Amino acid sequence: MNRLVVAAPASGAGKTTVATGLMAALRRLGRRVAPFKVGPDYIDPGYHSLATGRPGRNLDPVLVGEHRIPALFAHGARDADIAVVEGVMGLFDGRLDTEGIGSTAHVARLLGAPVVLVVDGRGQGRSLAALLHGFRGYDPSVRLAGVVLNKVGSERHERVLRDACAEVGLEVFGALPRDSALEVPSRHLGLVTAAEHGDRAVRAVEAIADVVAERIDLAAVARLAAEAPALTTPPWDPCHEGSLHGIQRPEGTLRDRPVVAVAGGSAFTFGYAEHVELLRAAGAEVAVLDPLRDEALPERTAGLVLPGGFPEQHAAELSANERLRAAVRAFARAGGPVHAECGGLLYLCRELDGQPMCGVLDATAAMSGRLTLGYRDAVAPVGSVLHAAGSRITGHEFHRTVLDPAHGPQPAWQWRGHDRRAVADGFVTGAVHASYLHTHPAGEPGAVARFVARCAA
Repeated sequence: MNRLVVAAPASGAGKTTVATGLMAALRRLGRRVAPFKVGPDYIDPGYHSLATGRPGRNLDPVLVGEHRIPALFAHGARDADIAVVEGVMGLFDGRLDTEGIGSTAHVARLLGAPVVLVVDGRGQGRSLAALLHGFRGYDPSVRLAGVVLNKVGSERHERVLRDACAEVGLEVFGALPRDSALEVPSRHLGLVTAAEHGDRAVRAVEAIADVVAERIDLAAVARLAAEAPALTTPPWDPCHEGSLHGIQRPEGTLRDRPVVAVAGGSAFTFGYAEHVELLRAAGAEVAVLDPLRDEALPERTAGLVLPGGFPEQHAAELSANERLRAAVRAFARAGGPVHAECGGLLYLCRELDGQPMCGVLDATAAMSGRLTLGYRDAVAPVGSVLHAAGSRITGHEFHRTVLDPAHGPQPAWQWRGHDRRAVADGFVTGAVHASYLHTHPAGEPGAVARFVARCAA
């Protein structure tokens, strides 16, 4: 598999612009491009999907274990002829208090992929040579193969930056100008999702692809990707992975399988493609539900998955859909299995920013000025439709909302904060498991098996 990683010295350099543009421009040339994103980001993969026509997938060693990364990569790259992996933060930035675990460099090493560094040219001159020299020499196991110059001010500025790259012997694959039209709209948790941006997102990706095709040497990029050594790891298989954790291959017709409704649409976009694949491998029939438009749960719904997203941006519309809110409340009160994470948790509350929600949980939610962000090593204090009591997982928090109360009498998770104080999060009530923690189902396939078995029962 031809592959490369798009990284940067720090956040904000333009990785998403360059990676998405490369994906779209290579696709225009007839290449079958597989898109990936390092880390727990849910927004960038939406733009990757627009650029490639394939599901954007995440590679996160912290959430799934580093041993699964090559296999998940091979699974996502199946039938493609080139893969572009967008990094996270700075090249060597990983989980705090570790030696770069989960960083872009970590994933590049696991994949044996060459790295292209996107450099923000603003305020840079010959000193760029020193920066590149440091990044290239910091970890020799990571192959820093070249540079894309971004936000370049003029032709003269570009010549200065190219000369600096030549001083340290790094190839320049191209240079992009300063242009606000090449930037995707952002808000409190990062970029606006592609699903919410609609046709404008499509036009933005096309505009970026136009500039990348003109200003970056795509043939040189493709040659670099072809230099990656062969991967011998077999692709991840949801059926095989699931069989190791109690998932049985589905039998009978679709009519015999439990229907699991998975919320989507503009309000609930924070999900992983592997989740749906594992649900199906466990014997579920997956039906997509859009809480902004659908007024009833899908026929024969036996389980409900409410992933994260931005329900706070659509609170009035979600609240106005009274019929679906009532259906969700009735389903949960009747003992229907519900798995809700972050945005899904907010939807189950009584209120979100003063707007009535489903009322499954006796809590209210509101926006705050504080960002809660980071990985959490958590334990399940009680059994639920997802986990046995005492189960340990690693999840990720990413929100600017707060709950009152912060958790239920039976919290979904407990962990120690950075100050070593005990933290409780979420709710386990009846067959409902709701929390702020995002988890990656590929890292916890047993939870999917347990959930589908409860749905089937």
